[in-house]
Amino acid sequence: MKILMYRMRLPRILVPAILLLWTALLPADVQEHLSLQEAERLALESDPRIRARQALSQALMADAVADGQLPDPKFRTGLYNAPLDDFDLRREPSTQLRFGIQQAFPKGNTLALREKKTRSLASAESLRARLEELKLLRDLRKAYLDAYYQIQAAHIIRSSRKLFESLTEITQVQYGSGGSSQQDVLRAELELSRLDDRLTQVKAKEDAARAALSRWLGQVAWQALEDGLPALPAVADRESIAASLERHPEIRLQSAIIETHQQAVAISREQYKPGWTLGAEYRMRFGDNPDDSDRSDMGALMLTVDMPLFTEKRQDKRLAASQKRADAAYLERENSWRMLREKLAAAHSSRERLEERLERYQERLIKDAEENAKAALLAYQSGTIEFTGLMRARITELDIHLQALKLRVDLLKTQADLLYLAAGEEQ
Repeated sequence: MKILMYRMRLPRILVPAILLLWTALLPADVQEHLSLQEAERLALESDPRIRARQALSQALMADAVADGQLPDPKFRTGLYNAPLDDFDLRREPSTQLRFGIQQAFPKGNTLALREKKTRSLASAESLRARLEELKLLRDLRKAYLDAYYQIQAAHIIRSSRKLFESLTEITQVQYGSGGSSQQDVLRAELELSRLDDRLTQVKAKEDAARAALSRWLGQVAWQALEDGLPALPAVADRESIAASLERHPEIRLQSAIIETHQQAVAISREQYKPGWTLGAEYRMRFGDNPDDSDRSDMGALMLTVDMPLFTEKRQDKRLAASQKRADAAYLERENSWRMLREKLAAAHSSRERLEERLERYQERLIKDAEENAKAALLAYQSGTIEFTGLMRARITELDIHLQALKLRVDLLKTQADLLYLAAGEEQ
C-alpha cells in the first residue's frame, strides 16, 4: 500500500519519460513491426512525384478553362489631328479625341480546340500520377521482399550454424579419442567461418535492400519487418490481364498524348481560316463650325480580317509538323503495347516455372535433403562415411532451404509484376 501511495505522488511530468523508457526496454518481438501494407501506405502518402503530377494535372485543368476564353478586349484612346504650331484644339475641325474598344476573335474554332488540347494534357498528367503509383508499389514490394529474404536467410544460416557448432564439438571429441583426424576438425572450423562470411554477405544485401526502401520510407525502412511471408493481392489469369492491357494507365497515357497531338493538328488546320477583330470608337470634336454651331461628335465601327494568303512557309509547315508529332505518338503507343505484352508473357511464364519448382522443393527436395543429412550424421557416427560427406550433406540441406525461400520470394516478386500489368482491370 505504501508503494502504491508513493507511485501516485509521482509528478505528472515524469510519466511520459517512464513510458518512453518502458517502450525502449520492451523485447524486440513486442515492438511494432513494419508490414508490407503499412510500407505501401506510407510510401504512397509521402511520394513527392505523385503529388507533383496531381498538382500539375489540376493546374492544367485550370489552364483549360482559360484557354477556351476570348482574348481580353483592348481599350484605345488618342488625340488625332492636333495642330502643332499653337496646339489650339478648337481651331481645326478635324481635331478629335477618340475612345475605342477592340475585340479579337481567333481563327475558326481555335478556342474550343485549345481548351480540348489542354484538357488532354491534364488527363495525361493525371494518368502519369497513377502510373507513378503503380510503379512505386511494384518497386517497393520488390525492395521489401528483398529485405525480407535476406532477413529470413540469416535466420536459416544461424540455425544451420548451431548444427555446425555441434558437429565441430563432435569432431573435437572424436579427435581427442582418436576417432577422427585433425583435418576433420579443421574442416568443421572452416565451414563455421564460411557460414559467418555468408552471414556478413546476407547482412550487406539486407542493408542494400533497406537503403532502397528508405527512398520511400526514410528511417522507417530500418524498422524490423514482419516475420511472416508478405501477402499480395490476388492476380487474374493471363487472358484477363491481356484483355485489359488496352485500359492500362500506360496505354491510356499514350492515348491522351495522341489526343493532344490530334487537337494540335486541328488547331493547325484552323490557321488557314481568317481571324477577326471588331472595334468601335467614339470621336469627340472640339470648337465650333463657321456658322457658330457646335461640331457634332462622331463614331466609327472597324473590322480587321486576317488574310492567310501565303501559307507555304507558315501554315503548311506547322500542319506538317503537327501531323508528324501525332504519327510519332501513335508509334509510341504501339511500342508501349508491345512491351506490355512482352512483360506479361515473361511474367506469366516465370510464375509457372517458379510454381513448378517450388512444388518440387516442398514435396521432395526439402524432405530428401533433411533425411540425407540425418542419414549422413548416423553414417559418420558409425564410421561408414568420412567427415567430408557429412559436411556436404549439411551444406546441401542449407542450400535447399535457402533456395526454397528464394523461390517463394521470387514468386511474390513475379506477382508484383503481374499486379502492375493487371492495373487495366481496375477501370
